[in-house]
Amino acid sequence: MTDGPLSDLVVLDLTRALAGPHAAMMLGDMGARVIKIEPPAGDDTRGWGPPFVGADDERESTYFLSANRNKESLVLDLKSEDGKQVLARLVERADVLMENFRVGVMDRLGFSAERLHELNPGLVLLSITGFGHDGPEATRAGYDQIAQGEGGLMSVTGTSQPTKVGVPIADLVAGMNGAFGVLAALHERTRTGRGRVVRTSLLAGMVGVHAFQGTRWTVAREVPGLAGDHHPSIAPYGMFATATAPVQIACGSESLWRALCAAFGWDPEEPAYATNALRVANRDGLIARIEALFADGPAEQWLARLAEAGVPSGKVRSMDDVYSWEQTLSQGLLLSVDHPTQGELKLPGSPIRFDDNPFSGGRSEHLAPPTLGQHDAAIREWLES
Repeated sequence: MTDGPLSDLVVLDLTRALAGPHAAMMLGDMGARVIKIEPPAGDDTRGWGPPFVGADDERESTYFLSANRNKESLVLDLKSEDGKQVLARLVERADVLMENFRVGVMDRLGFSAERLHELNPGLVLLSITGFGHDGPEATRAGYDQIAQGEGGLMSVTGTSQPTKVGVPIADLVAGMNGAFGVLAALHERTRTGRGRVVRTSLLAGMVGVHAFQGTRWTVAREVPGLAGDHHPSIAPYGMFATATAPVQIACGSESLWRALCAAFGWDPEEPAYATNALRVANRDGLIARIEALFADGPAEQWLARLAEAGVPSGKVRSMDDVYSWEQTLSQGLLLSVDHPTQGELKLPGSPIRFDDNPFSGGRSEHLAPPTLGQHDAAIREWLES
């Protein structure tokens, strides 16, 4: 038993890699009992590395550790009769089942949506695919970097050429969308008593985060190009070189532009820069002016000056800097878990925090990502109870 707002839910996680596991982990962070059903070889990400931690016979992939906290692991061969029987019994007791197989795989295994709802009419089924469950390209495999490119995100990311985001953002966004859809369906179930199928995809996630870049085309018929390190519609808003390290500035309003000018002794009504539209049109000159000033001092000097003026600014932190930063730690974003083979591990935490919990997530104690089949006996015993 766990605590947390979702502690009355049982989630079957048949997913692998990242999109589905991230969705299931989000529910686990909120207290749901998440049973990760793995093939005998384990989730693919158990072998994704380096880096690995631990001795060769007990090594764990840091990739796997990033997406599977607060779960139990049960090994099932879904092509075997035993595996099918155990899964059917689990479905009867579950609230949610998540899968990210290619279109048609669940049907071939004998667990179509219709069969799953025969076993449990209240089951909420989440299906995550690469490009959608129907349409001319539904059968394509979904991989993050391909989806970043096909979904347009790479076309607006980078400076001299399209660049992928430094994390698997297509997978992560699909997982977040999936978890959101599941919670909506669970809420609906309180009225209807019935579950439903929730579908999302890596492609849908990428199109869903286009924001103003999307409406630049759909409304204004303007094809966005590479955004680089500066906002295409606001200036000055981006990254600027100094004598030491880059700093970032976000002048998101006219009042902030005036505050910036006051700090540096500039005229905010200068004809080339008097409005945001003019500053965007003359961005290159504005960037050159700011960087010429910043070349005379270190980043810390300019950050202090900007903070004093009330202009939003910051530095570009490395990962080690982020996880030692007092503000990160104050938000409960670094968790300690006790792993069965690796001992104490530090993991990034949930981005959600509740008012009665100093740590991220909805539960008071977080579980380490499981070893392969760690909970086989316990889960099978629970099914017999």
